[in-house]
Amino acid sequence: MKDGRSVSMPPGLPAAWAEVTAALVSPVAPPAVPDETISDALALLCEQGLGQYVEGWLLETLQVRLTTNVAPEFWAGLEHPDGDSQERDRARDLLEAFRTLFLRLEPFLGGLERLGSWQDEGRGGLVGPGAHGLRERAFSVIRAILLFSPSPVLQQRVLEFYSRTFSVYMRQGREGLEAEEGQEEADGDCVCPGCADLPQLCWCKEALEQLQELSHILSRLQLLERVSSEAVTSILHRLIEQRMEQRCRGEYESSFLADFNDWLEQVLGWLSRVFASEVGETGTRSVPADGKPDQPGGAILQRWRCHMHQFFCRIYVNMRIEELFSIIRDFPESIPAIEDLKFCLERTNQRQQLLTSLKSAFETRLLHPGVHTSDIITVYISAIKALRELDPSMVILQVACQPIRKYLRTREDTVRQIVGSLTGDAEGCSDLANELSRADPVTLETQDSEDEGSDPDEWTPDPTDALTDKMGSKRRSSDIISLLVSIYGSKEIFIDEYKTVLADRLLHQLNYNTAREIRNVELLKLRFGESHMHYCEVMLKDVADSRRINSNIREEEARLPAEEQPPIPLSAMILSSEFWPQLKEEKMELPAVVSKAMEAYTHRFEKLKAMRTLSWKPHLGSVTLDVELEDRTLNNLSVSPIHAAIILHFQDKSTWTLEELSGVLGVSQELVRRKLALWQQHGVVQEEAGGRYSILETASSRERPERAVMLIDSDEEGDSNTTTQSEQREEKLQLFWAYIQAMLTNLESMTLERIHSMLRMFVATGPGVTEMDVNELQAFLQKKVRDHQLIVSAGVYRLPKSSQ
Repeated sequence: MKDGRSVSMPPGLPAAWAEVTAALVSPVAPPAVPDETISDALALLCEQGLGQYVEGWLLETLQVRLTTNVAPEFWAGLEHPDGDSQERDRARDLLEAFRTLFLRLEPFLGGLERLGSWQDEGRGGLVGPGAHGLRERAFSVIRAILLFSPSPVLQQRVLEFYSRTFSVYMRQGREGLEAEEGQEEADGDCVCPGCADLPQLCWCKEALEQLQELSHILSRLQLLERVSSEAVTSILHRLIEQRMEQRCRGEYESSFLADFNDWLEQVLGWLSRVFASEVGETGTRSVPADGKPDQPGGAILQRWRCHMHQFFCRIYVNMRIEELFSIIRDFPESIPAIEDLKFCLERTNQRQQLLTSLKSAFETRLLHPGVHTSDIITVYISAIKALRELDPSMVILQVACQPIRKYLRTREDTVRQIVGSLTGDAEGCSDLANELSRADPVTLETQDSEDEGSDPDEWTPDPTDALTDKMGSKRRSSDIISLLVSIYGSKEIFIDEYKTVLADRLLHQLNYNTAREIRNVELLKLRFGESHMHYCEVMLKDVADSRRINSNIREEEARLPAEEQPPIPLSAMILSSEFWPQLKEEKMELPAVVSKAMEAYTHRFEKLKAMRTLSWKPHLGSVTLDVELEDRTLNNLSVSPIHAAIILHFQDKSTWTLEELSGVLGVSQELVRRKLALWQQHGVVQEEAGGRYSILETASSRERPERAVMLIDSDEEGDSNTTTQSEQREEKLQLFWAYIQAMLTNLESMTLERIHSMLRMFVATGPGVTEMDVNELQAFLQKKVRDHQLIVSAGVYRLPKSSQ
């Protein structure tokens, strides 16, 4: 060298390096080198500053050997040369590939353990991360090179092998309980149900032994989780989905949580074999010889248990969300399914998914013109019952059923159907009648104030998906009747409708039997309060009074001489006009004999009730009469007054035209034609040429009724004697039209909100004003726009120029 200096190598340094490296990478059995020699060699290397390079050299040697030889050999071992190889051969190839991998890496792993122990002891002054640190580095290198970009064939082989061992294990687990049945199945199918091979070629025992050996090798190489997790996850997910489809789909009357937990314990037994080495290392659980799991305590098995529970809950919720409409429809038989869904829903974040799906199911399957209103109400009642079991906070019910409540408000017969269900008049719906009769009714008058005395410390906030309204979780009612009444926001609408229904029932039955109606009124008083049911009580009292008055008048008539008695016996239903709903008005002239009987009855009533008189409704009621013909007699026929009036006129004159009957009755010819059809159908009246009608005296081929019947015209079937709610509302809204015209004449143009506020100001004491909301007024104004009585532009209403 130019500076004249030379570098001298200490004697024995190459030999020391060779001794140390040979001790680290020798075969499994370490060379017979005394510890003193190794210690001296390490001391010499450390003295020369070369001890720190031993670790790097060993890891680099491992990396080079793994990259150039071991990894290619491993992947080549997985690729079977025969494309049509049997599953059993592929399982052997998989195990053999990992055996070879372990044999190739074992010298390096042993060397790392020895080097780590030297570092831990500080032998020869050697320092380093120690055995644990070296293992982590080495296994990181192995995972990086071997599994950074693995061939798909590895996961295919592992998935296939684990699927087979799962079938084998689960089959063996059932053999204890189903040995005979399993034998019969095996004999019948001629294949082993575990390995799907012929009985003489069965390799179930071999498969479980291979699983145990493979788990041990993967655990030694710290590859168990990396290699097995994806395959195990795929198998468990597929099996859970299949099991759920087979056992749970469409089945709502049984709980499946206990069944799943039993099955989960069996699966954990198989997992304990897959992760046998890892579980054994935890020291918390051992695997019995028969393979049946004890209570799993290992961290790995507990993690898999939680994962399977979570996946089961998520898949179960997904499936039940799809079927929730049917579950609600089948309530209460579907309570087990709802309880399972509640349990799983509390463990997943799927409430919003449930709400969205259920609202969509209601809108597509229920809320359309093809579904009868009573069916919608029935499903809504079932939804109330089912969803309050699912969510006691009632938030799901409030949000999901909002479209039902909104849609029911658009149906004209909603109130009547609800009232009919309450009183037991609606067919096929007894839920509301039962709810009305329950022992602890919720009083609507006090329901709104039930929070006032609650303890503030017990307050809990609503869930985040609750609607933004003024109702808290405590004030959100779960009472079915309260929820139905709140659809319209006013119980007066239901009370008015019940008065109409009660009036129809009392006017149709005409037998003064009001026991059922009295019971219903008493039950409704508990719900709506006594003051609101006062009118109904008066109506029932009118019926009782009518029975007593009729009895008194008949007794008085019975004491009269025969020539002074009325020609027709008459009973009347006497109504207090101020308390009954508005009755339909139809003008009709009755025959003189009937009018005379009514006048006599009125006279006797005025004597009985001073300062009071009667105003007859001739089109309402029922007439019982006998029709005597030449060859037959029809006894005790019950018909409407107009039918009786028509047939009575034929007693005075045998032939009539429509024009003549229309004149004497004071009704239209079209109405007379429709009413005559009833007598024509029963062979009493016939139509002749020229549009004339006459009595059919002889008709031997006609059927002759043998007992009393009630003849009901098809036009009258189901008719109400009172005006409907919509008709009454329309009349009330027409009262406002004069005010609206006057306001628009003076102010020229007004918005909807201003019209509504001024109407409330000017006619605040008028009938029904407080019940009219903005939406109802808007619908009324839009109707006037369609009738060209108003003009609207940009939300501003004005009168047409011709009207101003």
